Amino acid sequence: MTPPINLVLFDIGGVLGSNGWDREQRMAAVERFGLDEEDFQYRHEETVGALEAGQISLDEYLDVAIFGDNRSFSREEFTSFMFAQSVPWPESIAVARDLADSRTVRMATLNNESEALNNYRIQHFGLRDIFPTFFSSCWLGVRKPTHEIYTRVLGMTQADPKRALFIDDRTQNLGPAAALGMQTIRFQSASQLRANLEARGLLV
Repeated sequence: MTPPINLVLFDIGGVLGSNGWDREQRMAAVERFGLDEEDFQYRHEETVGALEAGQISLDEYLDVAIFGDNRSFSREEFTSFMFAQSVPWPESIAVARDLADSRTVRMATLNNESEALNNYRIQHFGLRDIFPTFFSSCWLGVRKPTHEIYTRVLGMTQADPKRALFIDDRTQNLGPAAALGMQTIRFQSASQLRANLEARGLLV
């Protein structure tokens, strides 16, 4: 028999809302601000790892990725646009809220994000009312899909991997968790997630 779950970890971008600063959001910025797509992508890739691991600030990232050249727009305009790309998904958040209200499991988030954007999304999505703990790459210093981020979370929670469930929309993030013995759900829709949680006896 599968051991009963007592810890559920939710990804944020792609599960509880739109991605924060993924390819789709960056392409929107290319169009909105007339950026050179190839140059921007190169600069982004050079710095995004350090940004999401909490090694550099958002301003340092923007210094390299955007404002290394003179621009016709301000840093404030660009930052506001970045944050505005974060859109909560009410139906998914309702699933997480219902699970939290059931008080049957411990809950936390596990995501890759820069600190500034992470804090904005936690507040803007109303996640503090649902999750007591946020395991974010910017605070852990490591990112998905490395095994290290999962082992750190398991160590910090002292959770049995077989009794931990991780929900993410990307198979490459679920694989390492499963390899450590964790149960996983690949998110596709709020209704599918609710049905999967009901099947596991976590929601009724």
